[in-house]
Amino acid sequence: MDESAELALPERAAEIAADLTEGDQPRDRPGRLAALARKADLARRTAPARRMASSVPLARSAAAVATVAGRGTRATRRMAGGGTGWLADQVIAMAPRLRVRDQAALQAQFPGKSADEIAEALISGAARAASAAGGAAGLWAVVPVVTAFPAEVLAETLVVTGIEIKLVAELHEAYGMRAEGNFTERMRAYVASWAHRRGVLMIPGGVVFAPGSPLARLLRRRLARRLGRSTASLGPLLSGAVAGAMLNASATRKLGREILRDLRQHQISG
Repeated sequence: MDESAELALPERAAEIAADLTEGDQPRDRPGRLAALARKADLARRTAPARRMASSVPLARSAAAVATVAGRGTRATRRMAGGGTGWLADQVIAMAPRLRVRDQAALQAQFPGKSADEIAEALISGAARAASAAGGAAGLWAVVPVVTAFPAEVLAETLVVTGIEIKLVAELHEAYGMRAEGNFTERMRAYVASWAHRRGVLMIPGGVVFAPGSPLARLLRRRLARRLGRSTASLGPLLSGAVAGAMLNASATRKLGREILRDLRQHQISG
């Protein structure tokens, strides 16, 4: 697969994440997410072997949820074989492609609202978007022509991670605490913030995603857990859609609260 084809996956994931978050709901959401899943499966299967190392935490967390969901572990083992190194690369590539509303745009969208009120609206919107992504992935499980379940899980994971990174960035914007650097540098800082569950000003050290670095390992662990939650969408009939929607909304809301706590703490201490 050439470089342009591989970049199409994070670009598409970023587009869908932004559409879901900003309320510009696509008329064919399940179809768009299913198309992303096919891209994810193709990219995963054709990526270089050196980027496809297996992940023990991924196997444990995803297998546990898959068993509870009643799907067994065969699909999960195939997914775990792809590892989180490849997925981490996709997330890092996706981040600078996300649409992020700056402070002025947020104030224009929420006129007369305080930073705290804007933050609450952003968290609620992101939780709804994550819930929608989980529900759509769950619905694919009842469509006979869609058989590559690991691809759907990878696609949902990318989209929901994109929704959450966008939330992290916009919470910083709402409080006027933008990360330093150009847009790409800022988005990498927000990926680190997502991994640490802390505001950018509270993160120790620099942003280094080099293989084997502490931040790279943390990012992979976070993605392993995220994949485990996405696997719930593969539950039998519509139970997977409900489980996926609930888990996604809860996790996204919790992340938003954690980032918000740090931002408010810094605002008070500053």
